[in-house]
Amino acid sequence: MPDIHSVLLVGVIALVTVGLRFLPFAVFSGKNKTPRFIIYLGTVLPFAVMGMLVIYCLRNISFLSLPFGLPELISVLAVVLLHLWKKNTLISIISGTACYILLVQLVF
Repeated sequence: MPDIHSVLLVGVIALVTVGLRFLPFAVFSGKNKTPRFIIYLGTVLPFAVMGMLVIYCLRNISFLSLPFGLPELISVLAVVLLHLWKKNTLISIISGTACYILLVQLVF
């Protein structure tokens, strides 16, 4: 790919990204009231995305062969308990990931 083509490609991608970032501010400016549907999506979508990520991460568990999904289940339990205790999503996710990696590398 020629250098000028690469620069133009990155430029167009950057413009589209910036445009998409500023579009909601232009459409839902302070003059217009935000539609109830958009407010509803703002409250529901984060939970839906997290649920989809959990399903995606746990989709390949095999309960019929060793280690029978134990590292995944232990890590999920650690994430849930830590989140209930600390109420911090970032700490819960990082700790669950570390728990899973340690279990897979050192125990199972």
